[in-house]
Amino acid sequence: MHLSARTSAAAAALALTALTVTACAPSTAGPGAAGDAATGTVRVWLFREVDNTPKEKAVQQAVSAFTAAHKGVKVTVDYIPVDTRAERIKAAFNDPASAPDVIEYGNTDTAGYVKDGGLADVTEEFGAWPEAKDTDATAKRSVTVDGKIYGAPLFVGVRALYYRTDVFKDLHLAPPTTQDQLATAAEKIHRARPDMYGLAVGGAYTYGAMPFIWAAGGELATRKDGRYTAAVNSPAAKKGIAAYTGLFGDDNCPASKCADMGGNDTVTAFASGKAGMAIGGDFNHQAVEAGKAKGHYAVVPLPGVRKGEIAPAFAGGNNIGVLKSSGHRTLAVGLMKQLAGKKTQRALFDAMGFLPTFTDVRAEAAARRPYLAPFVNTLDAGAEFVPASPGWGAIDASQVLPTMFQQIVSGRKDIDTAADAAAQAMNEVFRK
Repeated sequence: MHLSARTSAAAAALALTALTVTACAPSTAGPGAAGDAATGTVRVWLFREVDNTPKEKAVQQAVSAFTAAHKGVKVTVDYIPVDTRAERIKAAFNDPASAPDVIEYGNTDTAGYVKDGGLADVTEEFGAWPEAKDTDATAKRSVTVDGKIYGAPLFVGVRALYYRTDVFKDLHLAPPTTQDQLATAAEKIHRARPDMYGLAVGGAYTYGAMPFIWAAGGELATRKDGRYTAAVNSPAAKKGIAAYTGLFGDDNCPASKCADMGGNDTVTAFASGKAGMAIGGDFNHQAVEAGKAKGHYAVVPLPGVRKGEIAPAFAGGNNIGVLKSSGHRTLAVGLMKQLAGKKTQRALFDAMGFLPTFTDVRAEAAARRPYLAPFVNTLDAGAEFVPASPGWGAIDASQVLPTMFQQIVSGRKDIDTAADAAAQAMNEVFRK
């Protein structure tokens, strides 16, 4: 997955911190590691958050429960910076002697890591895990490649529509229930308050734009005979692209100011009082609460094309996986379940606000924190995921879709030409 905003923010933390549950040196699963050791040290790499202490406490509880149930087993947990994760994990795949047994990884990385041969197939163990039956379907897709499962979902992040209740009240507006109403409300807000974007949108906001493509019936890519083919230039996808890029302009969010904006920029604009609406995640709640919009906003699901429809949102988040090179496979799988299980997901939600991937645990969380209801409703309506292709990471990193949106909103290319160019670029990666 494109990592959620809470995880991306951890890139600012450059120091590597280790939480060592025991004082013993970690064992390794070297190149010739044989068997399935039932004792020894199991090594774990997790992502470091900006404020990592609450996460450490929740994880330590899970690790303590695991070691208490496994005599002769010790666990070490290293918290690695997100901004160096790709290099570190790739190096671990290539050097099993220094590799961990269990890792946290972004859910859009699954297919790439499987292609690299780094993740263990845990299909059988996942299927026999009683808690797995309550896993959200989209979250399960994020650990699935070619019908096999390569990890357990840890948390999910999803976006909905934040709007200013005071502005809507002053302008006699109701929360939009269709995308046409969304565009009309945006124009009315900007017309009445020229210093405000009606709806903050960004040309570099890939995951804010995707719901418009999916709501129109479009797809990013289609799969046939085990291969993906880009579909962003299909008629349905182009309708969604037109709906999103049509929100740019002098009557809402001028391209000169908004073409280069990403997701964090649009949320910042809303939180700081410079936008009447924004598409933001459950993980953006704290940022909005810390801004000028506090006490003057509400959230509803992003509307679809027709009244009563919810636009399918991208389900981001992170997973927990076992490395194929582990010399402690059974223990590593057991620890994966402990770290990604219901008890730990409850603890991580309370500590960090991470939205659970189990439908029953998520319902409990929403009952305790009502602000989550629009996000849970969005997930329950059916979220979407990116193509489970090892090439998606390269497509995302090379900014294929943002380039397409920016070419359109800047007037450099029309929708047909830009979408065809994006599809061609995607297909070049898919064919590799």
